[in-house]
Amino acid sequence: MNIRSLTRGDGVVIGAAVVLFIASFLDIYTLSGYGDAYHRSAWDNLGLGLGIYMGAVIGAVLIVVNRCLPQPRKVAGLDLGTVGAAFSVLAAWTLLWTLIDTENLDAGAGLILGFIAALVLAGAAIATPLVPALQGALLPAPRPVAPQPYGAQPPAGYGYPGAQPQQPYGAQPQPGQPFGQQPAAQTAPAPQAPAGDFSPFWFAVPVTRPLFAEDGSPSQIAELAPGTWYLAVEQRGAALVAQTQDGRRGVLQDTSGIQRG
Repeated sequence: MNIRSLTRGDGVVIGAAVVLFIASFLDIYTLSGYGDAYHRSAWDNLGLGLGIYMGAVIGAVLIVVNRCLPQPRKVAGLDLGTVGAAFSVLAAWTLLWTLIDTENLDAGAGLILGFIAALVLAGAAIATPLVPALQGALLPAPRPVAPQPYGAQPPAGYGYPGAQPQQPYGAQPQPGQPFGQQPAAQTAPAPQAPAGDFSPFWFAVPVTRPLFAEDGSPSQIAELAPGTWYLAVEQRGAALVAQTQDGRRGVLQDTSGIQRG
């Protein structure tokens, strides 16, 4: 599971689920004239506590877990995220009518806060795939840590404070350029080195790039993010077989602009 794939919308879902869980322990009804003698929380009615409040919380868990998985999972042909969104919508709908139909009772803080949290949860679950502002990464990309491939420290380069730009992968030195002097920054072409001359190296991507399964299928197993070092372990034509920091391997088809470590 990759928590860095969580979006801002997922953050809203998590926050709303926490508020909803807390609201389940607050009074859902109060009775005027009885002071503190009348207290009822959602857990005094298991249908409301487990079926509605916890149903929405479980829906939030399904949405978040589905986002963290390398590939969307399905249960009975339904996407986990879709099932979670349906739970949250059902909870908001039920709490709305529970709030309206209080008969001779007054709505308590648990019911009001629970409805608001369920409404926010459902809205975030539905709006995240549609609103670009909610699709941004929840956690910032980590600063690259200096890797040590085969015991060697890579030279200062992409992502290192105060470092000079490195020569892009595949670029040739300019005529008359002094030995050791860095060339002007330019976009790296796709690697075309012969397979027999390939040696594993660390690299970073300039923008988010998908990593596909090694068997050639179009399924995406991971997503490479800027600001993180990845290990290239094999070359296949213009593509690279890359290994993520959690050990997953896949094919990076778009190698344009990558920066070597």
